[in-house]
Amino acid sequence: MFVIEGLIYKNILQISKMEIPAKTITCLVGESGAGKSTFLKMLNLMLSPDRGDIFFQDQHVKDIDPVQHRRKVVMLAQQPTIFPGAIRDNLNKGLAFAEKRLKEDDELSRALELVHLHKKLDEDAERLSGGEKQRLALARVLLMDPEVYLLDEPTSALDAETEELVMNRFISTLKEKGKTVVMITHSQKLAAKYGENIIKLEKRAGEQDE
Repeated sequence: MFVIEGLIYKNILQISKMEIPAKTITCLVGESGAGKSTFLKMLNLMLSPDRGDIFFQDQHVKDIDPVQHRRKVVMLAQQPTIFPGAIRDNLNKGLAFAEKRLKEDDELSRALELVHLHKKLDEDAERLSGGEKQRLALARVLLMDPEVYLLDEPTSALDAETEELVMNRFISTLKEKGKTVVMITHSQKLAAKYGENIIKLEKRAGEQDE
């Protein structure tokens, strides 16, 4: 799905060759400052390397329209954006961006149930806790149904028990649909359980934070 060759970005990343296969769960691991979040942003065309090439589905990313790419390749930041308004509005915001049909309430509620977020659709999204906001964002990207999910520490605000409940169902759903997932995690347990392809990024000497 992704092929990376000779990539250099500042003093943060240096990748001679890397492949991320389609329809698999790839976990990016490594200490803080190793460039994991930076790398994810490059896959989403939010950043460009100083040198080297990134190919997506055999096409160089320089030849891809970034907006169209981000509708196929959706990134979820560690601290996801929560928009003013109700939970319903937040769930449909991603669909509006992707120019897809907005979902009816029953579909929205099923997405919340899948990520174990037991809230009403008309509740104020900005009043949710950090962990609840992460789950709301997971439900939002699930509804968008992209080809590729780029997840940056999607469970960092969840306790271990909730993390397992949420990710079991979330990852199982994506695998059933044949989706590609690239996930940053500091959780060795999470990487060992779900990572079909584990890539470790090493922090370079004198490297900046991610």
